[in-house]
Amino acid sequence: MKAQASGVPRPTEAELEILHILWARDACTVREVHDVLSVDETSGYTTALKLLQVMHAKGLVERDDTQRAHVYRATVSKERTQKRFLLDIVQRVFEGSSSQLVLHALGSQRASREELRAIRSLLNKLDKDAP
Repeated sequence: MKAQASGVPRPTEAELEILHILWARDACTVREVHDVLSVDETSGYTTALKLLQVMHAKGLVERDDTQRAHVYRATVSKERTQKRFLLDIVQRVFEGSSSQLVLHALGSQRASREELRAIRSLLNKLDKDAP
């Protein structure tokens, strides 16, 4: 498993699902995580518990065990995690070319007008900042 620059391993797909829940809600008990996960899957409570325990051991989450129901919180930010995955994809799939990634992404999925405005704004800013 590839480690992030901070020394925290890159989360697996199942761990990412849990991180999305924790990022959206800030902190959750195992039961709360399980309730959200079980909407999509038939995973059991013990599966959610085991995943959170593994994530805690990896340093992906912290656990507050001062209450009867342990509360988990992500220790890695959503933005940092997205950046790490994106950099990995650019290197492995697009041979280091972020422009190829952007061209493929925009060519394969339709962007909303709002997204296109944000992209144009970013491109204009990058163009102004270019030497």
